[in-house]
Amino acid sequence: MERKLFELGDIVQMKKQHPCGANEMEVIRMGMDIRIKCVKCKHSILLPRAKFEKSLKKVLRSAADAQTTDQE
Repeated sequence: MERKLFELGDIVQMKKQHPCGANEMEVIRMGMDIRIKCVKCKHSILLPRAKFEKSLKKVLRSAADAQTTDQE
């Protein structure tokens, strides 16, 4: 199975949505643990990297793409 690639600042979709109803999360810290923040209610969650990668569905918007569109 292919490993999902994500970076700091990416907006990702998780397999389960947040209790507030949003399914978009922003990656705000990377390391052994990953901290994600709900885009709707701004609540942050700290997950071990293995659990985050298991529950990650897809990357919706990449931070690198946002920077290239800002510069143009």
